[in-house]
Amino acid sequence: MLNLKPGGFQPYTIHGLKKLSFTKAVFYFCRMKEETPDVKNILGLKLPTDPRWVNLAEIELAEILTDHAYCEQKAATTCISLIQRYPDRTAMVEELAPIVTEEWGHFRLVLQELEKRNLKLGKQRKDEYVNKLLDFQKKGGSPEERFLDQLLTMALIEARSCERFKRLSEGLENEYLRSFYRRFMESEAGHYTLFITLAETYIPKEKVRQRWKEWLSYEAEIMASLEVRGDRVH
Repeated sequence: MLNLKPGGFQPYTIHGLKKLSFTKAVFYFCRMKEETPDVKNILGLKLPTDPRWVNLAEIELAEILTDHAYCEQKAATTCISLIQRYPDRTAMVEELAPIVTEEWGHFRLVLQELEKRNLKLGKQRKDEYVNKLLDFQKKGGSPEERFLDQLLTMALIEARSCERFKRLSEGLENEYLRSFYRRFMESEAGHYTLFITLAETYIPKEKVRQRWKEWLSYEAEIMASLEVRGDRVH
């Protein structure tokens, strides 16, 4: 289990980590990174979501729910792809198998929310945010480096999703939807920590942490370059 006492950043088991609460997940991240002035935003993300995004998302509820549904679907299929690509990494396979079920369950929950509101699932859009993240993955290098980037890409998507869902859980006018997104926020926090832990299971921690810092800086550049739109989660 993860030791959360001051000064107690010690080896832990994966099974304990994936069930961390949102608060503990944030604490884990803060312990992992230096607490410098520029690391004050939720989950260590260097650029917080533009406050206008929540208002835009509330106006375009059908679009944001549609995009959210596809995000959950893609999360499930990406975990399946990782299992297919690395079947020999037993710990990873055992941890991602239930995540596939969970993410697909989230997809169905969002579909139910659309149906309840007499809204239709729209067409899947091009995910500019994720495509830009994929551009940062190392195409050459060693198999270990490519594997690391795949896991950190997933960790970053989950971290940003968690941050966005937190904004929705705090900023939406509808009380039910605030609660709806609070539950998703807590789940994404646990997933983000799981992918970091999996990386550190197979790759030296210092290497993981150094590359993670590079990913965070790059992600901030992406967020600064993207148009603020309410019809997408990222």
